Amino acid sequence: MAEAAIRVERRGGVVRCTLDRPPLNLFEPGLIAALRTTFETLAADATVRVVVLTGAGRAFTGGMNVHVLRDLDAAGATALITSLHDAIDVVHRAPFPVVAAVNGHALGAGFELAIACDLRVAAAEATFGLPEVRVGVPSVIQAALLPPLVGPARAAELLLTGQTIDAERALAWGLVNRVVARADLDAAVDAVVEAITACAPGAVRLQKQLIVRWRETDLTSAVRAGIAAFAAAYATGEPREGATAFLEKRPPRFGEPR
Repeated sequence: MAEAAIRVERRGGVVRCTLDRPPLNLFEPGLIAALRTTFETLAADATVRVVVLTGAGRAFTGGMNVHVLRDLDAAGATALITSLHDAIDVVHRAPFPVVAAVNGHALGAGFELAIACDLRVAAAEATFGLPEVRVGVPSVIQAALLPPLVGPARAAELLLTGQTIDAERALAWGLVNRVVARADLDAAVDAVVEAITACAPGAVRLQKQLIVRWRETDLTSAVRAGIAAFAAAYATGEPREGATAFLEKRPPRFGEPR
């Protein structure tokens, strides 16, 4: 099922996952299950350094298939939205960085998937929005990540109007990290990936864990978690190699995470 809905390509520690239900890569139970299965499998592999997530066709993903939504009752709605949350949460909590290459529309659940990623690089024609209120339901699950990302007022504007914004406004709001021409999207994403993979693998994984932890805890607990992560880094050889390389004015030679 995962192979049918998501195309996975690997080069060393870098994995590219493409939602492969063009043109809009709409979510339905098969794609939801494939997303969860794919990222659970990758999360269990300690050699994965970074994952790029994108969509085939003209969209990152246009969100939920409205045909699936139309005939739900309350019990079916609960089951569907829970399964969608669980799938996107696996992406959010992946032990490695996830870079969203937003090649087109990122709407509804597709928007939530994008903001569950750690970094977002968008093509100039990409659009972002949460149109759920326009079809009779609120935006839920990972939409909760939006207010800390863009601020409560901007989040409320998106959530209460259902309107979309373009890539340039998304950049101005801090929703995406970079906006480039569609033809330059792969190169821009590759540059981000190269910057990540130049760093210490174990330290990057510890940092990713902290980023997720910081979103969910108070300041005192966040600081304590950081202290524990700093100490944990010294259980590896990375701090010694990093400091030695700096002092010797050479690139560090980090191994794969253990």
